[in-house]
Formats: sequence, C-alpha cells, structure tokens
Amino acid sequence: MGANVIPLFVVVSLSGAFLISLFGRKLKWFPDLIGSAFTALLLLLSLYAVKIVAEAGTLVYSAGSWKPPVGIVFVLDGLSSFMLVTVNLVAFCVAMFSINYMAKYTSKWKFYTLFLLMLAGMNGVLITGDIFNLFVFLEIASVASYALVAFGTERHELEAAFKYAVMSTVGSLFILLGIVFLYSATSTLSMADIALSLSPGKHSGILMLVSILFLMGFGLKAALVPFHAWLPDAHPSAPAPISAMLSGVLIKSLGIYSLCRIIFCVLGVSSQLLSILMVLGTLSMLIGVFLAIGQWDLKRLLAYHSISQIGYVILGISLGTPLGIIGGLFHLFNHSIFKSLLFLNSGAIEYTTGTRDLKKMGGLSEKMPITSTTALTAAMSISGIPPFNGFWSKLLIIIACVQAAKYWYGFWAVLASILTLASFTKVMKYAFFGNLKSQWAMIKEVPVFMKLSMIILAVICVFGGLLFFPGLREPFLLKASGVLLDAKTYASTVIRLVQ
Repeated sequence: MGANVIPLFVVVSLSGAFLISLFGRKLKWFPDLIGSAFTALLLLLSLYAVKIVAEAGTLVYSAGSWKPPVGIVFVLDGLSSFMLVTVNLVAFCVAMFSINYMAKYTSKWKFYTLFLLMLAGMNGVLITGDIFNLFVFLEIASVASYALVAFGTERHELEAAFKYAVMSTVGSLFILLGIVFLYSATSTLSMADIALSLSPGKHSGILMLVSILFLMGFGLKAALVPFHAWLPDAHPSAPAPISAMLSGVLIKSLGIYSLCRIIFCVLGVSSQLLSILMVLGTLSMLIGVFLAIGQWDLKRLLAYHSISQIGYVILGISLGTPLGIIGGLFHLFNHSIFKSLLFLNSGAIEYTTGTRDLKKMGGLSEKMPITSTTALTAAMSISGIPPFNGFWSKLLIIIACVQAAKYWYGFWAVLASILTLASFTKVMKYAFFGNLKSQWAMIKEVPVFMKLSMIILAVICVFGGLLFFPGLREPFLLKASGVLLDAKTYASTVIRLVQ
C-alpha cells in the first residue's frame, strides 16, 4: 500500500498547477492558498515516505501495472526519500514567503502555476526509475524555471533567462545523447534493466562515452566548474523565491542527484570518474568562493557561493567512502536550507529597500531585526561556524578527506570555508551592522509570512546538526548514503520488487 504514495508527488504538484491556472485569475486569494496548501501536503508526504522506506525498504510502483522493460516504474528508496524531503521542505517555505513577496507582481497565478510545474518536474526526477522519463521530468522543471527567471520581464532578466535556457539546453542535449547511446547498447530505458544489461568488458567504450556525456550534461545542470557560466546571471535575475528554489534545490535535484543516481546505480562508478569529480568539486569550491569575495551585488555574491558549496557536496560524494558520502549528502541538505534562507533574506532586503547593492545598505538590523538575525544564522551556517548545521557537514567531509589520505583536498576545503567566512563578514558588516543610513530611517520589517518562512529555515540551521545523531540519522542520512554505497543492488532490488 505504501507504494501508492509514490505517484502522488507528481500528481499533487500537477493538480495544484492545473487548479491555479483554472481559477487563479478570477480568485485573487486562490493561488496563495493552493500554493501553500499543496506544498505543505507534499512535505507531509515526503516525511511519510522517509517513514515507510525506513520500515519497508525500497518501494516500486508500476504505472498501469505494465512491467519493465515495457512499462514505466517509479522507485522510492532511501536516496529519493531524502531528496524529496529536502526539495519539498524548501518549496513549502518558498511558497509561504511568496504570499507577500509576489504581491508586487501582477500575475501571481502565473507564478504559482509555473512554480508547481517546476516542483512536479523535480519530484518526478527524484522518483522515476526510467531514464527517458528522468529526461522528460528534467525538461519540465527546466522549462518552468526558464520562465520563472524571466518573470519580472526586465531587460536583464530576459537576457539572463535566455542565457540560462541556451546553456541548459546544451546540457539537455548531452544528456539526451547519453540516453540514445545507452538505448542503442541495451534496448531498454528502465534504469534497472540498463544496469543489468551493461557489462564493463563488453560495453567499456559505450560506458566511457556515456559517462563523459552525462558528466557534461548534469554538470551544466549542477553548475559545476567549468560548466557554471549561466548561474551567476540566472540566479540574481530571478525573483527571490525562485532564486531560493534554483540555488537551494533545482541544481541539486536536476544536477547532483541525477548524476549520482546514474553514475552509481546504472553505469557503475569507477575510480577514474570519482577522481575527475573530486577535482571538479575542489575547483568549484575554490573558484566559486574567490569570485564571490569581490561581489557587491548581494544576490550575485550568493550565486557564486552556490557554486562553491556544490563543490563541497561533490567532493564528499566523490571520495566514495561511507563517511564522505554521508558528509556530502548531509551538506547537500544543509546547503539547501541555509542558501534558500540567504536568498530569502536578500529578497526581504530588496523588498524593503529596493536595492541589492551592499554599498548602499548599512545598519539595517535596527529596522529589520528578524531579517538580520536569520541572515546572521545563515551566514554562520554557510561559513561552517559551530554549532550550526553547516559546521557538522563540512567537518564530516574534511574528516573523510583525512581518512581517505586526500590531505590536500581536506586543506582546500578548510581554506574555502575560511574565505566563505571572510565573504559573509563583509555581507553582515555592510548590510546590517554600522550606522543606519538616513534614507532607510522610515523602513520597517517585512510582512508576516516572509518573516515566518525565514524563521523556520533559521531554526533548521540551528538544530540541523541533530540529524547526524542516531535517532534521526538512521532513517534519513544512512538510508540515503546506503543507496550509493550499495549501488550494485539497486537493479536487482527493483527487478525483484516489480516481478
């Protein structure tokens, strides 16, 4: 019975988008209600998914009762349930923040329709067991995100959306080519069937080619260096709630999750590929933070830090050790929380002051105490200051580097964290501390729903480290890391459950 929950992650999102497109134009309150209620329902379903996976293990749902390789299956395991919680938690907070923030835009119903379509695509990517359906859901999420980046329709927003669309389409073409080559070699699109059909001796050439194509395609989606050029324009140009979604969960679900699922569970991971990912992760970590330090546009600074923090996630996972994978996935969750919060903080500042330029701010903590406090919490989290959640995941990754005798990688991780702290010291000094400038004398704190969403994320930043303690670690982190550590059993488990 638990397997019947799996398709609801797509059905609920699409239903919300459909209802808002029908009634949202006439009933002004309807998009806010449906957007918040449906994302809250998806969050509850995600938590239930973690519970049933912890109790029953991997679950499979066959669409229309057709068995693979003919039929399509949805798979719910420890990794997908972990990602579902991450995505839908951020989506709920963003939907709540948008109630007040998006009121300054004229077509709120269009925003929520696109938002729920993007969420449906992300959830579909996380649960599908079919590689072509993964591509279809990935494109649904991507196309909706193109429109959302351009939602303000200003010149720079349209330019950024065009650049994002072009770069992302190139990534999609690489992914589609990889799927074509896999299908030509195996005559199936089921990920479990592909994994069982591939043999390193017989298909070594195809495996190498497909691995490179997927690395470039999903690397573009995840904004890994050197595939990161689109992100610093796209994320700052989007409305703040969409910036939070793009940086918080979109690049992880479409990029990192998809890459890890296919590389580990379908193609089979190799030491050479892990070494390449380790180098790319470290380059992303360092280049992102160096580019961020010199920025004065707050959202652009945060966008570069997304590149840097994604590097930590890739570094941890590419170590291939139990502690490294746990640390990488833990940092993926933590980054989703504190980076979403930081983008919402930037949205709150822009909502109140009308600027993103740090040089024009100053002393805002006096007039915006909740925004200031939550921003300080997120800044300390991303900088790895104890006891905030970012500290624990960075510590695990650094310890994993030492355990694996990758001492230089551990050193670069520490250096990037110190530079991150320096960058956010500048943000806090210029935005919130010091004397209040005269032009901000009459401003006030943001409305209630914006404050509430920031507070929820800040509380998770403070107590997120508890996820590494036994009671919460077992069903959440260990189940997710176990899927990648024991990836060879993915195919046989899915086939057995389908039969």
